[in-house]
Amino acid sequence: MATTLSTIPRDDGFFVPAEYAAHKGTWMLWPERTDNWRNGAKPAQKTFVAVASAISQFEPVTMGVNRSQFQNARQMLPLQIRVVEISNNDSWMRDCGPTFVINGKGDVRLIDWDFNAWGGLTGGLYFPWDLDDLVPQKVAEIEGIDRYKARIVLEGGSIHVDGEGTLLTTEECLLNENRNPNLSKKEIEDVLSAYTGVSEFIWLGAGIFNDETNGHVDNIACFIRPGLVALSWTDDHNDPQYPRSKDALDRLSHAKDAKGRSIEVLKIHQPDPVIITPEESEGVDSVDGTLPRNAGDRMAASYINFYMCNGGAVVPVFDDPHDALALETLQGHMPDRRVVGVAAREILLGGGNIHCITQQQPKG
Repeated sequence: MATTLSTIPRDDGFFVPAEYAAHKGTWMLWPERTDNWRNGAKPAQKTFVAVASAISQFEPVTMGVNRSQFQNARQMLPLQIRVVEISNNDSWMRDCGPTFVINGKGDVRLIDWDFNAWGGLTGGLYFPWDLDDLVPQKVAEIEGIDRYKARIVLEGGSIHVDGEGTLLTTEECLLNENRNPNLSKKEIEDVLSAYTGVSEFIWLGAGIFNDETNGHVDNIACFIRPGLVALSWTDDHNDPQYPRSKDALDRLSHAKDAKGRSIEVLKIHQPDPVIITPEESEGVDSVDGTLPRNAGDRMAASYINFYMCNGGAVVPVFDDPHDALALETLQGHMPDRRVVGVAAREILLGGGNIHCITQQQPKG
């Protein structure tokens, strides 16, 4: 039985654990909309299968699927992956799905944030988004766990936590007028502290260049462990990403976490610019109200958009000269995990990457 609670997580002794804490499993949603995914979403579906299969080497995976795609998804996915019907507008489980919280007694609950498709009617990426906004409640019902309904617009990809009281985010996203225009920065911090249990905020400025999520932090920086943050980097001062990454480096270098530690920064050089080809653009249906995929546009490619699972890390690669070094560097700093690269251009074409399509459920 899943109850909607009237209390807040912090007062109940609950907090958001780090992604690198133990998981019960991973949640994903199946891609199908042809105004976002090219060629009838078939290339994207194959890539989602590759990501789910890679994660399933390490922990259980559940794929939520619209009714019309259930049989197709069940046939394409390995049998060890659970397939359940969850009606949705698109496949970004990190952002429309729940954020799970735990306490010291082994209990697990979830937070159901408000979702407005990355901006609502002011720069949002599609309309409607009503089915996506119901995904956390449906996950709570499937799992039989209680939920907190947070009255704030927030996507899971806009925050990272270290599990020890520190939250990493960007001003570009959380302070955007298309999210919570009636809340000040301090009021946003107060709400996030109450729901995630953090006490210290590290605000970066902007995210990755051309990131249509308004600069989600999970595409530019993430905690590898407490006190260590991986940062998407370029040495090219003429690249529009350089001032964004340099500003992030400066802020991280002067930051302290909730335990008073200075932040060590691990630079991960970004891939070379990934550009939408005419063929890729032509494969996407043109629909009013949905962000178009135009040939020649640069996509927000980053190795930071990876996902940590039990004993593993699944990292996007792009058939790029920087792939090998990114995997090697991450492996060297996560010796207790097996780093696995998955070709992820098809996810990037939809506007995100591996971290964006996954959501961890912590182990109670």
